[in-house]
Amino acid sequence: MLLVLTGVTVVSVALLAWVNELTKEPIAQANAKALSDAVNLVVPGFDNNPIAEKKMQEVNGVQYAVYPATKGGEYIGAAVEASAMGFGGELKVLVGFDAQGNVLNYSLLQHAETPGLGSKADVWFKAGGKGDITGMNPGQQPLAVSKDGGKVDAITASTITSRAFLNAVNAAYAAFAGQEQADGVTGATQTNVEQPAGEEEATPSPAAQ
Repeated sequence: MLLVLTGVTVVSVALLAWVNELTKEPIAQANAKALSDAVNLVVPGFDNNPIAEKKMQEVNGVQYAVYPATKGGEYIGAAVEASAMGFGGELKVLVGFDAQGNVLNYSLLQHAETPGLGSKADVWFKAGGKGDITGMNPGQQPLAVSKDGGKVDAITASTITSRAFLNAVNAAYAAFAGQEQADGVTGATQTNVEQPAGEEEATPSPAAQ
């Protein structure tokens, strides 16, 4: 019995390692293409290879990837990866800035927010959205939701997600500008395990889960 169990374990481990090796390269290629497409979306018009020229910038103790974009040798902006803790977990965004630091566009790379609520962040803050941040410059004034004295309309019933998103955008700007410190941006990775007083975001129902 012991020999049989040992044999099954060895074979299982070998199969898992083999499958992992087979899928590692296709997954890496898919991730690279997704990133390339996102950079093209948020900083259009470049003729260099921003991903190959990636730089790392530390902001408040956290490393952020900055992808500089040039056209004809002239700097036209950059795409910056940043993240923050949302209502359901880590929210990761790629933000595009022009050379002056104005927001061009963004792509929500990863999130675990409530479907139909916080998940709206993928379009809410884009051009034409209710919380449109395009053209805003976090260097002039950190982006914040209106209930915190800012100029951005929060996602309906999803203030935590909205704050996290804008926190990530502000961190992205700090990295873009080469700042090692950023007001209102923290490197902490604390998950929201308890809903703060006054927060409107609903807990997902069993059906939504």
